[in-house]
Amino acid sequence: MRAMILAAGRGERMRPLTDTCPKPLLSAGGAPLIVHHLRRLAAAGIDQIVINHAHLGEMIETALGDGSAFGLHIRYSPEATALETAGGIRQALPRLGDAPFLVVNGDVFCDIDFGALIHRADALKADRAHLVLVPNPPHHPAGDFHLRGGRASLSDGERLTFSGIGLYHPDMFASLPSGQAAPLGPLLRQAITAGQVSAERFDGLWMDIGTPERLAELDARLRPNAPENA
Repeated sequence: MRAMILAAGRGERMRPLTDTCPKPLLSAGGAPLIVHHLRRLAAAGIDQIVINHAHLGEMIETALGDGSAFGLHIRYSPEATALETAGGIRQALPRLGDAPFLVVNGDVFCDIDFGALIHRADALKADRAHLVLVPNPPHHPAGDFHLRGGRASLSDGERLTFSGIGLYHPDMFASLPSGQAAPLGPLLRQAITAGQVSAERFDGLWMDIGTPERLAELDARLRPNAPENA
């Protein structure tokens, strides 16, 4: 299986930190956010990685190189201007192949076992996506989607937040024009309405690193002497 890390966002709420550093390269626990993902992907045996970028993207390529330092093979999908989530995935499809693939937001931290998601890919022969949902954080109390019986719903079941981690069938994006910005939400809602999206709840450590305060909180959690690591 191949994986894509979304790393093209500007990170406006993280300014001024992101004025001179792309958000995925901001450090927590002694390593850039994106490196935490790379290490977990490598541990899961997912070694073919695509990373899209726009804002200060050359810094991401310089920092990560071809991925060999992590036991990975990294390919890049540069965007002149950020194409949003679905648009970025659509442009990267030639690098992702014809099989289902994993997508991870570059600005979240999650201690999920990516290897446990691999077996879900077989179900995408019928479904278009499999989403990882998490309990609603304080900054997003309304959540995004409902979960009932292993299926995502727009109206029925437990209301949860989309983690930014999911498996997708490439056909879900094939109809989008390449090189044009497109959000992911409408595609997901369409597929959910059609009954083509499975989902699961994850109760481990997950954080959306959207502000300097949350970055500092994650950094404190990941320090070796932090209570969570004792």
